[in-house]
Amino acid sequence: MTDAVVLNDVSMVFNQGGDNQVHALSEIDLTIEPGEFISLIGPSGCGKSTLLRLIGDLISSTDGRVEVNGKPAHLARTDRDYGMVFQSATLLEWRSVLANVTLPLEIMGRSSVERQERGREMLDLVQLSGFEDHYPWQLSGGMQQRVAIARALAFAPSLLLMDEPFGALDEMTRERMQTELLNIWEATDTTVIFVTHSIPEAVFLSTRVVVMSPRPGRIVDVIDIDLAQPRTLDTREEQRFYELLTVVRESLRRADR
Repeated sequence: MTDAVVLNDVSMVFNQGGDNQVHALSEIDLTIEPGEFISLIGPSGCGKSTLLRLIGDLISSTDGRVEVNGKPAHLARTDRDYGMVFQSATLLEWRSVLANVTLPLEIMGRSSVERQERGREMLDLVQLSGFEDHYPWQLSGGMQQRVAIARALAFAPSLLLMDEPFGALDEMTRERMQTELLNIWEATDTTVIFVTHSIPEAVFLSTRVVVMSPRPGRIVDVIDIDLAQPRTLDTREEQRFYELLTVVRESLRRADR
């Protein structure tokens, strides 16, 4: 089976050689298997989002190799192997919810019938059936993020990249969105790479948590999360959940020394 993502000796230096040079990432090695849910966690400025953007071919690494589904990241992007969700839903206010979800399919030249059918299927997946004709400004923050997830999944990517998508939500909405995201992950068998600052969020969601050091960001630990699937509200009350919180927290403290 082809690995979903392979990072080999990846480094990233912004403004290399200039007075304002920033060494963001150093010698990153990581292999992600298909179907995993990987969270990247570390202090602010450690390069989590930069690493996500390298995988998504939004920027190119200074050194090293980035492969997605056995292909260079650029080819994987042009092959539409992944979707991306940011902290802001970045929806188009003048398009309806359904029209926002189907935008990638429209750009790809899919027929109107196919777009409508797939868009409604995705809205059903994120539990927003009945909101097809609403506009983004009529939705709550959590609902807008669900639309963004539906849009990212509309063309059935094998990899979903998520950059702190729940960071701006209140705690109750955030926990509900975490559970819904896991339901979507299980239903689609998509590989997910998720950036977060929250230790409980990382532990609850992930199959593995990747702990990064302060800049220049390095991987200092990869922690297996052996909580039973599917995760539920009761998962947060399990002794093992609290044990894993401590493991991740201690790893972050060691990385910061």
